Amino acid sequence: MSAGTLVLAGSVLFMVACSSGGAGLKDEGPAARSEQAAKAMPSPAGSATPTFKRVDAVALVKADPKVSAEVKRDLKPCVGKEYPVDVTYGRVTSNSVDDVIVNVLSCADAVGVGSYVYRLSGGSYENVFADEQPPVYAEIDRGDLVVTKPVYGKSDAIAYPSGEDVITFRWTGDKFTEHDRVHTDYSNTADGGGQPAPAITPKN
Repeated sequence: MSAGTLVLAGSVLFMVACSSGGAGLKDEGPAARSEQAAKAMPSPAGSATPTFKRVDAVALVKADPKVSAEVKRDLKPCVGKEYPVDVTYGRVTSNSVDDVIVNVLSCADAVGVGSYVYRLSGGSYENVFADEQPPVYAEIDRGDLVVTKPVYGKSDAIAYPSGEDVITFRWTGDKFTEHDRVHTDYSNTADGGGQPAPAITPKN
């Protein structure tokens, strides 16, 4: 056998030995690369959960100098320790934290007797909106403050107003300004009035 043949045979044996070993390219194929890539890939961060700071709405209203003495006097538990107060958290004043919308209702018929918006400023809540002309109910709708006021005739039952006004306010600068107003007259074909006004139904 010639020297060239011996060199060729040795090279073939070396290649076979390498390919049959446990640390060659066989262990570093596509599956191995995929596994390494998965380990190196950062896990997706969890979506942020909106948070808000709960407040004692009853204490907030009772300590507010802008709330009338009548509303404060009538703000009492309806049953046990349950106060007739609806509280909504959301951003309606372009603040960096949630505002607080408080609706005070009557115990007897759940009619809104006062609606207030509180904005966090300097570590304390400031009253930036108040409507104490019942019936009234304030809500947030896509960043706007929407105040609903059922309209009653002389013979209307509480559950059946003659109509309603829906007033939209927007935060401009440092106060709310009226942006839109819609009035609706309800049909009086049944039960002596129109349809019940859903906006004054308590949500708690």
